[in-house]
Amino acid sequence: MKPSLLAASLAIALGTSAVHATDVPPPTSAATPVAAANADDPTDGGNRNRQPVKVQDLGAVSVSAALDQARNGLSPDTGSSQYVIDQKAIAQLPLGASTPVNQVLLQAPGVVQDSYGGVHVRGDHANLQYRINGVIIPESIGGFGQSLDARTIRTVKLLDGALPAQYGLRTAAVVDITTRSGSELGNGGSVGITGGSNGTLNPNASVWGSNERWSWFLTGNYLENDAGIENPTPGKKPIHDHTNQAKGFGDISYLIDNDTRLSFLFGVANNRFQIPNQPGLQPQFGYLGQVGFDSADLDGRQRENTRFGVLALQGKLGATDYQVSVGQRYSSLAYSPDRIGELMFNGVASAVSRSNRASTLQADFATPLGDRHTLRYGIYGSFERAISGNNAWVFPADAGGNQTSTTPINILDGSRLVAKTWSAYVQDEWSIGDDWTLNYGLRGDRYQLVRSESQLSPRLGLVWQATGSTTVHAGYSRYFTPPATEMIASSNIAKFDGTTNAVSDMGNNTPLAERSDYFDAGISQNIGSAWTVGVDAYYRKVRRLQDEGQFGSALVYSTFNYEAGRVKGVEFTANYEQGPLSAWFNASLGKAIGKRIVTSQYNFAPDDLAWVNNHWIFLDHDQKLTSSGGIHYALNDSTGVGADYLFGSGLRKDGDVPNGASLPAYFQLNLNLSHDFAFDRFGKLHTQLAVLNVLDRTYELRDGSGIGVGAPQFGPRRGVYLSLQKDF
Repeated sequence: MKPSLLAASLAIALGTSAVHATDVPPPTSAATPVAAANADDPTDGGNRNRQPVKVQDLGAVSVSAALDQARNGLSPDTGSSQYVIDQKAIAQLPLGASTPVNQVLLQAPGVVQDSYGGVHVRGDHANLQYRINGVIIPESIGGFGQSLDARTIRTVKLLDGALPAQYGLRTAAVVDITTRSGSELGNGGSVGITGGSNGTLNPNASVWGSNERWSWFLTGNYLENDAGIENPTPGKKPIHDHTNQAKGFGDISYLIDNDTRLSFLFGVANNRFQIPNQPGLQPQFGYLGQVGFDSADLDGRQRENTRFGVLALQGKLGATDYQVSVGQRYSSLAYSPDRIGELMFNGVASAVSRSNRASTLQADFATPLGDRHTLRYGIYGSFERAISGNNAWVFPADAGGNQTSTTPINILDGSRLVAKTWSAYVQDEWSIGDDWTLNYGLRGDRYQLVRSESQLSPRLGLVWQATGSTTVHAGYSRYFTPPATEMIASSNIAKFDGTTNAVSDMGNNTPLAERSDYFDAGISQNIGSAWTVGVDAYYRKVRRLQDEGQFGSALVYSTFNYEAGRVKGVEFTANYEQGPLSAWFNASLGKAIGKRIVTSQYNFAPDDLAWVNNHWIFLDHDQKLTSSGGIHYALNDSTGVGADYLFGSGLRKDGDVPNGASLPAYFQLNLNLSHDFAFDRFGKLHTQLAVLNVLDRTYELRDGSGIGVGAPQFGPRRGVYLSLQKDF
């Protein structure tokens, strides 16, 4: 079925209701009649997480709401920078609930878009930790942000800066997702479809409800289009870029008693991609008797699978709130090359496979100590098995790398890795008087792969409620970030000696854990009842700075380290919400540099290595200025209009030196319109229409040059989409 049979385009305005989390309390259930005298107080900006009062109404909905509040109390906010986007804000985005999670995150300050759906927060490459209802979900090989459906989200909070001791391992930011709940929504469901440009077809279905002590929320969707990966050319229609993606998520809960809940979270993603082609390239190698090959006819393909399941027990023992969970995540990636074509263009054609199975244990506790202190403590453990394979075809070559035969040879290479991670933390949240909150703690992490690495990391965060409308925060965190095991592929480099894929075996080929000192300070100001503005500054001094690069045709990143790094920046955010009008604006100024590559040097050209050994360079994902913003106006209860934009000064590319120049700045403007139609027998039908990149500006995210950068990628051209959604 072709989406051209559907009306074109989806979308609706952006979510201006996205607000700085230091300005609002954590969300509570709309169905909750529970008093929250000890929960976050709106007058203090939601900075203090205290224990909820005991629920008097023991109905299932009230008990679930109280447990939700207790779960929020397990995760402190003090001292870090935060930004919250709720379900209303997501619904107002150009593609509404069909928006990929990475595109949702681009609405927060300090988040930079990159190719292949990647995002960078505050000068870091990936290094994001995803949590669902407080439970850590290990990231998949293909990027967990592309495996989760935004329809599951009630709120998503981006936490970065100087994080409390509870957060570790992945420290660029914590993507803290609270899912929609059947106990909150009642019994019902939703079905819908989105269609439009580039052959887009995206049907979806959800069902939710509760029955006595049971509650559930289940959702699934299917996506196909002809622009699955960024176009390597500036043209409107990519060549060989079809994708098929299926995703599902479920949250099933059972109330064991009035203080205890057992939940099962699970998700699955099955994604298939064609690798887009760049026409007009010239073959560099001969294959048997063949000397010509049209690069537009290459047929590289990649498939990615992810599935996870988590069993979580949450409850209360005396005055102590707890949540204990066990889970497993399996992720795999397989790249199938066009053997003849890639041999002729690259001198190597590799069928790449990677898989990673992570089994996890997590336990978090919160115990109030009198009226002024809350002690939080917990442990985390992960056991990972990673397998990588490389079935490569290459040509024989002389010492200078010149092809000596047009008959290819086959080389098999692969590895199996076992990684173990153990973490423990303890921290105290101390309310000093009515206006000051101090959060201090200590975290210990140990990561074992080829070698063992560990670190004790102190954390300190301070919040001052200067006035009823002014909140100041500052913090320091010592971070320990082990390499992403799923990104490590040990290669036997010597196997490729005397071939067109030969490289120098230099240095340490196993990535190292990153260690850094992070300083963060900011202020948030409410102006009247409508405006909220904030400024935040950060500085990070790094040893063994981790970065990732794409080496080869497969769309998978591999980790390497710089000996040292420096990252700094400042962010500004403003939000307005009054009556039918809401608007928001974010701007970030940043700088990220590194010096001397100390691991996986075989992936780089000798000239680049020599320069980076003696000079500071910009990281390839550095972008000096990033901005996002939007406006939404509700014409009436059933109709809304909006506009939003993304701006970037451009990622890095090679200049006179590696990463020495930047790509041109880009600006993408999106417009949208939504309307709810009412029919006598059918009921309400929600429609959303959007035009993405309405100015049809051509802009380049990558030009194919830079340290660890693969092929060129361009941003999307103008697209029109229509979405129809029916709740029942």
